Amino acid sequence: MAQIPNLDNAPVNLTSIREQSQKELINILKNVRGKKCLVIDPKLGDSLSLIIQTSILKEHGVELRHLSADPIQSDCSKVVYLVRSQPNLMRSICSNVHNDVSKGLQREYHVYFVPRRTVVCEKVLEEEKLHHMITIGEYPLYIVPMDEDVLSFELDLSYKECQVDGDTSSLWHIAKAIHKLEFSFGVIPNVRAKGKASVRIADILNRMQAEEPVNSSDMVVPEINTLILLDREVDMVTPLCSQLTYEGLLDEFLHINNGSVELDASIMGLQQEGKKTKVPLNSSDKLFKEIRDLNFEVVVQILRQKATSMKQDYTEMTTTTQTVSELKDFVKKLNSLPEMTRHINLAQHLSTFTSKPSFLGQLDMEHTIVEAQSYDICFDYIEELIHKQEPLITVLRLLILFSVTNSGLPKKHFDYFRRELLHSYGFEHIATLNNLEKAGLFKKQESKSNWLTIKRALQLVVEDTDTANPNDIAYVFSGYAPLSIRLVQHAIRSGWRPVEEILKLLPGPHLETKRGGFSNSPSFDTLSGVSTSIAKVPDGRRALVLVVFVGGVTFAEISALRFLSAQESMAYDLIIATTKIVNGQTLVETFMEKLG
Repeated sequence: MAQIPNLDNAPVNLTSIREQSQKELINILKNVRGKKCLVIDPKLGDSLSLIIQTSILKEHGVELRHLSADPIQSDCSKVVYLVRSQPNLMRSICSNVHNDVSKGLQREYHVYFVPRRTVVCEKVLEEEKLHHMITIGEYPLYIVPMDEDVLSFELDLSYKECQVDGDTSSLWHIAKAIHKLEFSFGVIPNVRAKGKASVRIADILNRMQAEEPVNSSDMVVPEINTLILLDREVDMVTPLCSQLTYEGLLDEFLHINNGSVELDASIMGLQQEGKKTKVPLNSSDKLFKEIRDLNFEVVVQILRQKATSMKQDYTEMTTTTQTVSELKDFVKKLNSLPEMTRHINLAQHLSTFTSKPSFLGQLDMEHTIVEAQSYDICFDYIEELIHKQEPLITVLRLLILFSVTNSGLPKKHFDYFRRELLHSYGFEHIATLNNLEKAGLFKKQESKSNWLTIKRALQLVVEDTDTANPNDIAYVFSGYAPLSIRLVQHAIRSGWRPVEEILKLLPGPHLETKRGGFSNSPSFDTLSGVSTSIAKVPDGRRALVLVVFVGGVTFAEISALRFLSAQESMAYDLIIATTKIVNGQTLVETFMEKLG
């Protein structure tokens, strides 16, 4: 189980949200009396590990199992399934129940859907003629706090579902999650949204408020001042670039899963050959909190400095006589030794990847594509990758980046790449290419690209970025400022009106509205970056902005937002919510599908 993140320093009371989810789960378990077997779908298990400790579940007479099609190995007479509402998971449950029936086992079955039941899933149980044996319930888990300023809705596939399958049910979930936050923290008075999905969520949110209003007496000032909704589709360039912050690189190479990475014990200096170990990564680790958002080059220097200063202290300890208080200070420093060791091992392991010529070449190419000056160089590079049979995902990342910045590729080149990919990697990938085309990520060019105009207007490429003392968010990609975060920056500083023309060049509609009876709350138009006094909430805290990424956000973007929030000219605290934390690889993987 991953370490549960400490939420004490969160800008709003996220602990209460987590405790409510714990209580709801424990009530479900209490409702089924006696000893029971709790069968969780593995994907959901990861999310639950950030909500509740296994030990608490066991106190309630629970045996834990992961859901699979194999029969349940347990002698409990009561089985509680906790699953996401997905038809393929229903089939596993059915095969479990059929198996028990064939063996003559009499059990009591409960299925709890997360976050709500769906007709499709219940239909599967009906078709298998099992619905009369199963009690159905819901566990409304819409929000998982990942850290003190990051919330996840745990909707891994929402981007692909909306773009390719035309299934927009995840948008309802996102609106429901935000509405749930409003019940805790008051109706959010200002809303800005950019992108098809985001504008729809804003609309659903207003409908929910009309149908199931949050009681907002005019006395209560809402804790969250503004909601900014952004579609991933608006900025597909950022997630496809390689992140260069410490946490971003850890995710690129080691895949951070729900706040921890799993790697060989030997890498972490443990003497267990062939064993895996889980390393928790969240703000409870003081050193990680300090270095997670920095450019990796800087992290290596900081760790080196810390190690040297500790060595000096140690030498002083052994060569001179110390007073008791000096000894105490030294021992205090030693307490941070495990954290130091952990991050020195991780950084050393990362360096083996970041120093590879293939990685440096890829970085170079990404910058060339983003600068959008040398079409032929990019074309040749991607062609060479295909002929060298580099991993398909590496090729697709660059190809999509190339296609997105050019608003698609000329028909001749599009057909050529498509043919080469299928010849090189196998015809079964045609489904993947179709998905990407449907989502508009790898497509034929229909109109001239606006990328150069957008890049210049929003100053996305910043020359001479100082990664050690950054003065701009571009440090997270060593010279490229994430488009998504530039939009957030404008939304907060001066509203979107001044950049309206640029917004129109980006995919999807945009909207800015005020909600609820808060005409007297400070509106965005009166809040420029300077007049911070109005932005203060009466009790002296900074006003809060909730930034929601529909379709995923990268760690580098989260770092850029934290950097913005830490600026002196900034009048706001930021809290980030997303359907899922992604990187280029995991995002492209959601579109991958093999035939046969």
